[in-house]
Amino acid sequence: MTNDNHFFNLAGKKGLILGLANEHSIAWGCAQMARQQGAEVVASCLSEKARPFIEPLTKAAGIDLMSCNVEQPGDLQALVEHAVARMGRLDFVVHSIAWAPLEDLHCKVTDSTSIGFARAVEVSCHSFATLAKFCAPHMSAGGSLLTMSYLGADEAVPHYGLMGPVKAALESLVRYMAMELGPQRIRVHAVSPGPILTRAASGIPEFDDLMKNAIHKAPLGRLVTLDEIARLCVFLCADASSGMTGQTIYVDAGCHAVA
Repeated sequence: MTNDNHFFNLAGKKGLILGLANEHSIAWGCAQMARQQGAEVVASCLSEKARPFIEPLTKAAGIDLMSCNVEQPGDLQALVEHAVARMGRLDFVVHSIAWAPLEDLHCKVTDSTSIGFARAVEVSCHSFATLAKFCAPHMSAGGSLLTMSYLGADEAVPHYGLMGPVKAALESLVRYMAMELGPQRIRVHAVSPGPILTRAASGIPEFDDLMKNAIHKAPLGRLVTLDEIARLCVFLCADASSGMTGQTIYVDAGCHAVA
């Protein structure tokens, strides 16, 4: 058995992180911590409109920032090609994107439109599969693919609505991708944080109540922090987690374990 600390950091690794919005976004927490642990990082924000909110942070951290709208044909492929041209390869990829049209997110699931449902699946779920298709050829030494889920994929959470079924599809996608990409030594996980006030979460109705209920339910009696989520992601991208794949891993102060 070795005590070599390199298994627990990202020194020399190259990563692509999607979904930076502002200093409160999970993607930014992951990007910042990956840099602190020695990784070279290319990151993306949703659009040029989002750039002013995140670029000062990425510049200070030495992170190359691109815009990428996964609904725009060619954007994902262009992002991956840019990252590979800059870094030479990919060792880990973090997909932290979730979106649904507000009118569909705020109504009952039974009242959601087929178009809104399809767009939510495309942005929040299928884009992860498309991303993997473009990234896998550049992960010749194996690596990690991560995406973000939520307890509402497994339980019916009040006010989470349409995103519950979408995240359930995403977690199933993780298992199938793990099976398909395992022979290439590419590991795939969903990270399931407790509620945290991000830009995407702000669109969920009654989100303050959801956070209060999580605090009341959690064995630790609190919400998790951005750093705690990022530390789990760094572990899953590091060699220390080399024997793990295909899992949904919770970092939610224990909410998922309590009825």
